[in-house]
Amino acid sequence: MASDRFEAPVPGGALVGNVAGDGTPVLLLHGGPGLGGEYVEELVPELVDGYRVAWYQQRGLPPSTAMAPYDVATQAADVTLVLDALGWDRAVVVGHSWGGHLLLHVVAAHPERLLAAVVVDPLGGVGDGGEELFAAEMSARTPAEDVARMEELDARAMAGLGTSEEAQESLRLVWPAYFADPSQAPEMPPTPLSVEAYSQTFDSVHEELPALAGRLAGTSVPTVFVHGASSPMPLTASSDSAAAMGANASVVVVPATGHFIWHESPGAVRAALDELLSR
Repeated sequence: MASDRFEAPVPGGALVGNVAGDGTPVLLLHGGPGLGGEYVEELVPELVDGYRVAWYQQRGLPPSTAMAPYDVATQAADVTLVLDALGWDRAVVVGHSWGGHLLLHVVAAHPERLLAAVVVDPLGGVGDGGEELFAAEMSARTPAEDVARMEELDARAMAGLGTSEEAQESLRLVWPAYFADPSQAPEMPPTPLSVEAYSQTFDSVHEELPALAGRLAGTSVPTVFVHGASSPMPLTASSDSAAAMGANASVVVVPATGHFIWHESPGAVRAALDELLSR
């Protein structure tokens, strides 16, 4: 698929991405945090027919050159600077996982830049965002010996002591648990990780979460949450967030689908996007 490269100047460097297709502008935000954003390119083919789709590597990993700070407010502002670099006054933004949580902060802080928001299987914006239930479900789907090793590695990462290799090992151990049927999970693709971006972003997420639901209340941004019915992320992460936002937010639950919705239910994200914009 042909695409054009772009760079967005931001504090501390630049964010690098690609853009493809023609039509209504759509910006994709990958998950993580501190994760290589290449995986979200697999969603692009189902969106480019009728949409101009852009995606970029968030701060912390090449080819982007911007590193710290990794606070949520800075990364929400990064989204607006990417839109500026693309020449888009407003766009639909689609965010997956951590990218969906980041999108909630963009809805709260920069609603004037959004045509609509598509929040895909996110860490939510109410309470702890579903983090405790998510962690418990991931552990329940993973062999006990792998859980022990993953918890050891995650503790090192959150303390700022882990390495990229350890972070990749941790993700590989739990990778099957993201899917509706872990026994049928595809092999994990090569996935660069930044421990610094991961730990510092989550520190900021935890600081900001208590106030987020109130900041989202009554939003004017048309929003749809697309949630996998068999995702380890609890449905309340989406449903409670939509309820906090009010009448302009809704939830679509995709049957027999895990966290990476476009893998197990191709076309579901596109269908939710089309339906949202047709209202």
